[in-house]
Amino acid sequence: MKPTIYDIARLAGVSTATVSKVFNNRGSISDKTKKKIFEISEELNYQPSVVASALAGKKTYTIGLLIPDVVNPFFAEMTRNIEDRAHELGFNLVICNTDNDVNKEFNYIQLLRQKRVDGIILATGVRNDKLLKELINEQLPIALIAREMSILSASTVLVDDFAGGYSAASYLTGLGHKRIAIIAENLKLASSRERIRGYRYALEEAGIGYDERYVKESDFSLAGGGKTTNELLDEPEPPTAIFACNDLLAIGAMQAAKQRGVSIPEELSVVGFDNTVLAAITDPPLTTIAQPIQAMGQQVVDLITQEINNPKSIKQRIVLLPELIVRGSAREPAE
Repeated sequence: MKPTIYDIARLAGVSTATVSKVFNNRGSISDKTKKKIFEISEELNYQPSVVASALAGKKTYTIGLLIPDVVNPFFAEMTRNIEDRAHELGFNLVICNTDNDVNKEFNYIQLLRQKRVDGIILATGVRNDKLLKELINEQLPIALIAREMSILSASTVLVDDFAGGYSAASYLTGLGHKRIAIIAENLKLASSRERIRGYRYALEEAGIGYDERYVKESDFSLAGGGKTTNELLDEPEPPTAIFACNDLLAIGAMQAAKQRGVSIPEELSVVGFDNTVLAAITDPPLTTIAQPIQAMGQQVVDLITQEINNPKSIKQRIVLLPELIVRGSAREPAE
C-alpha cells in the first residue's frame, strides 16, 4: 500500500495536522520537527495526492494543453515553448492531441477537469458550446493560442492572420504573379478566413480579380497539400504561384509539383505560413510567413498563470505581427 499522511504522523509522533502544515509551509513548526517529517516522508517515498490537494482548494500546478495535431511542426514547436515557460513558472503540462475530433476534445476536457488542472490552454477549435459554457460557469481559467472563440471569454494570443495573408500575396504580386492560388485549412477557423481575406485584399490592391477556382480548402497535411496542388495544376490556366496557409501544405505542394516535373521556383512559386523548422531544410528552402512561435507560447502561459494566481485579473487579447521570410521557393513568373 502507498504510504499516507497518517503513516508519517504516526512515525513522527505528531498529528496529521502538523504534517499537513509542514508540507504546505504553514504554521509555526520547529525546524527539528520539520526535518523529522521530511526525512520520514523521503524514507517512505511519500507522494502527496495532487487531486486531494485540489479538492482541498489548493493548486495542482498543472495546466492542460489541447492541440489538434502534434505531428504538425507548428504545434510541436508551440507545445515545446509552452512547456518550457510553464516549467519556468513551476507548472507541469498535460498535452492532449485532439485531431480536431469533437469526441476527443470532449473526452480530454473531461479528463482534465477530473484531474483538477489549474487551467486549460486551447490551441484547437472546441465546437461543443455546451461544454464551453460549463467551463465558463466553473470559472476554470482558459486561454487561447492561435485561435479565437466568440462564445468564450478568455485571454487570447494570436498572430495577425489578415496581415500574414496580405504579406504573402502582396509579395507574390510584387514578383509579377497574376494567377495566385491559396490553399487554406478548415474554413470554419477564423485564422483561415482571415488569411484568405488578406490574400484577397492584396490581389485587389494589385488589380487582380479574385477567382474562386484558385481558392482550395485542405486538411493540414502533406497529402492534403499535394492533392489540392494537383487539382490546381490540372486547371486549364494553372496558377504560377501558390500560397499555402501552413508549411506542411506548402511542402506537400512542392512535392506534388516536383512529381509532375514542375520545377520550384522556375515554373511554380510556393509560399508557406508558420516558419517551422522544416521551412529552412526543404529543397529549395521555403519562403514563408513567420509566426513568432516562441513569444506566443511564452505569453499564453504568462496570461493563464496570471489568472490562476489572480482570478480577478483582466482578460487580454494579444495580437502579434507575422514576418515574411524570403528564401528560395518563390521568384518572378517565367511567362
